[in-house]
Amino acid sequence: MKYHFKIHKERKGYWAECLELKGCVTQGDSFEELKKNMEEALNLFLDEPSTSKATFPLPLKRVKGRGIIKVPVSPKVALAFLLRNSRLGRKLTQQQTAKLLGMKGLYSYQRLECSKTANPEFETIIKIKKAFPELPLDELLAA
Repeated sequence: MKYHFKIHKERKGYWAECLELKGCVTQGDSFEELKKNMEEALNLFLDEPSTSKATFPLPLKRVKGRGIIKVPVSPKVALAFLLRNSRLGRKLTQQQTAKLLGMKGLYSYQRLECSKTANPEFETIIKIKKAFPELPLDELLAA
Protein backbone atom coordinates (compact mmCIF):
# COMPACT_ATOMS: atom_id res chain seq x y z
CA MET A 1 0.00 0.00 0.00
CA LYS A 2 1.45 3.36 -1.04
CA TYR A 3 0.35 6.90 -0.28
CA HIS A 4 1.26 9.98 -2.30
CA PHE A 5 3.44 12.78 -0.98
CA LYS A 6 3.95 16.18 -2.59
CA ILE A 7 7.58 17.29 -2.26
CA HIS A 8 8.42 20.94 -1.65
CA LYS A 9 11.95 22.33 -2.03
CA GLU A 10 13.11 25.14 0.24
CA ARG A 11 16.41 26.97 0.64
CA LYS A 12 17.64 24.71 3.42
CA GLY A 13 16.05 21.38 2.59
CA TYR A 14 12.75 19.78 1.76
CA TRP A 15 9.35 19.19 3.24
CA ALA A 16 6.51 16.91 2.12
CA GLU A 17 2.81 16.46 2.73
CA CYS A 18 0.71 13.36 2.23
CA LEU A 19 -2.07 14.18 -0.22
CA GLU A 20 -4.53 11.63 1.17
CA LEU A 21 -3.88 12.16 4.89
CA LYS A 22 -4.38 15.72 6.10
CA GLY A 23 -1.81 16.57 8.74
CA CYS A 24 0.73 13.93 7.74
CA VAL A 25 3.78 16.10 6.97
CA THR A 26 7.53 15.83 7.43
CA GLN A 27 10.79 17.49 6.48
CA GLY A 28 14.42 16.70 5.80
CA ASP A 29 17.70 18.49 5.21
CA SER A 30 18.43 16.26 2.19
CA PHE A 31 16.21 14.38 -0.22
CA GLU A 32 17.46 11.06 1.18
CA GLU A 33 16.59 12.14 4.71
CA LEU A 34 13.17 13.30 3.50
CA LYS A 35 12.43 9.91 1.93
CA LYS A 36 13.27 8.13 5.19
CA ASN A 37 11.21 10.64 7.18
CA MET A 38 8.19 10.25 4.87
CA GLU A 39 8.04 6.50 5.51
CA GLU A 40 8.42 7.01 9.25
CA ALA A 41 5.78 9.78 9.37
CA LEU A 42 3.33 7.74 7.30
CA ASN A 43 3.68 4.63 9.44
CA LEU A 44 3.37 6.61 12.67
CA PHE A 45 0.31 8.45 11.34
CA LEU A 46 -1.53 5.24 10.37
CA ASP A 47 -0.40 3.21 13.40
CA GLU A 48 -3.33 4.01 15.67
CA PRO A 49 -3.81 2.01 18.86
CA SER A 50 -6.18 -0.92 18.40
CA THR A 51 -8.66 0.81 20.71
CA SER A 52 -8.81 3.88 18.45
CA LYS A 53 -11.96 4.72 16.55
CA ALA A 54 -10.10 6.83 14.00
CA THR A 55 -10.30 5.77 10.37
CA PHE A 56 -8.31 7.06 7.44
CA PRO A 57 -8.91 6.97 3.69
CA LEU A 58 -7.19 4.41 1.53
CA PRO A 59 -4.57 5.73 -0.87
CA LEU A 60 -5.73 7.05 -4.20
CA LYS A 61 -4.99 4.81 -7.18
CA ARG A 62 -3.41 7.57 -9.25
CA VAL A 63 -2.30 11.08 -8.54
CA LYS A 64 -0.96 13.33 -11.26
CA GLY A 65 1.29 16.29 -10.83
CA ARG A 66 4.88 17.34 -10.39
CA GLY A 67 6.91 16.50 -7.34
CA ILE A 68 4.68 13.65 -6.21
CA ILE A 69 6.12 10.34 -5.06
CA LYS A 70 4.60 7.16 -3.67
CA VAL A 71 5.62 6.13 -0.16
CA PRO A 72 5.03 2.54 1.02
CA VAL A 73 3.37 1.62 4.30
CA SER A 74 4.98 -1.11 6.39
CA PRO A 75 3.05 -4.38 5.81
CA LYS A 76 2.39 -4.81 9.54
CA VAL A 77 1.06 -1.27 9.88
CA ALA A 78 -1.01 -1.76 6.72
CA LEU A 79 -2.59 -4.98 8.03
CA ALA A 80 -3.53 -3.43 11.38
CA PHE A 81 -4.84 -0.30 9.62
CA LEU A 82 -6.91 -2.18 7.01
CA LEU A 83 -8.40 -4.56 9.54
CA ARG A 84 -9.32 -1.78 11.99
CA ASN A 85 -10.83 0.33 9.17
CA SER A 86 -12.93 -2.62 7.94
CA ARG A 87 -14.11 -3.52 11.44
CA LEU A 88 -15.07 0.06 12.25
CA GLY A 89 -16.72 0.46 8.85
CA ARG A 90 -19.04 -2.40 9.78
CA LYS A 91 -19.53 -0.98 13.28
CA LEU A 92 -18.21 -4.15 14.91
CA THR A 93 -16.49 -4.36 18.26
CA GLN A 94 -13.21 -6.20 18.63
CA GLN A 95 -15.07 -8.91 20.57
CA GLN A 96 -17.60 -9.36 17.75
CA THR A 97 -14.81 -9.51 15.18
CA ALA A 98 -12.87 -12.08 17.20
CA LYS A 99 -16.01 -14.23 17.28
CA LEU A 100 -16.58 -13.70 13.55
CA LEU A 101 -13.05 -14.96 12.88
CA GLY A 102 -13.52 -17.96 15.18
CA MET A 103 -10.90 -16.81 17.67
CA LYS A 104 -10.99 -18.16 21.21
CA GLY A 105 -10.28 -14.85 22.89
CA LEU A 106 -10.25 -11.12 22.40
CA TYR A 107 -6.50 -10.86 22.92
CA SER A 108 -5.78 -12.98 19.82
CA TYR A 109 -7.75 -10.53 17.72
CA GLN A 110 -6.26 -7.44 19.35
CA ARG A 111 -2.80 -8.67 18.35
CA LEU A 112 -3.88 -8.37 14.69
CA GLU A 113 -4.83 -4.70 15.10
CA CYS A 114 -1.46 -3.86 16.65
CA SER A 115 1.38 -3.38 14.16
CA LYS A 116 3.95 -4.52 16.72
CA THR A 117 2.28 -7.92 17.13
CA ALA A 118 0.43 -8.41 13.81
CA ASN A 119 1.90 -11.53 12.26
CA PRO A 120 -1.01 -13.78 11.30
CA GLU A 121 -0.69 -17.35 10.12
CA PHE A 122 -1.91 -18.15 6.62
CA GLU A 123 -5.09 -19.77 7.98
CA THR A 124 -5.90 -16.56 9.85
CA ILE A 125 -5.41 -14.50 6.69
CA ILE A 126 -7.89 -16.77 4.90
CA LYS A 127 -10.42 -16.29 7.75
CA ILE A 128 -9.92 -12.52 7.60
CA LYS A 129 -10.53 -12.46 3.83
CA LYS A 130 -13.68 -14.58 4.18
CA ALA A 131 -15.05 -12.37 6.95
CA PHE A 132 -14.03 -9.13 5.21
CA PRO A 133 -14.04 -9.78 1.45
CA GLU A 134 -13.76 -6.04 0.80
CA LEU A 135 -10.43 -5.89 2.65
CA PRO A 136 -7.73 -5.24 0.00
CA LEU A 137 -5.12 -7.69 1.31
CA ASP A 138 -3.24 -7.43 -1.99
CA GLU A 139 -2.33 -3.90 -0.87
CA LEU A 140 -0.10 -5.44 1.81
CA LEU A 141 2.12 -6.90 -0.89
CA ALA A 142 2.37 -3.70 -2.95
CA ALA A 143 5.38 -2.33 -1.12
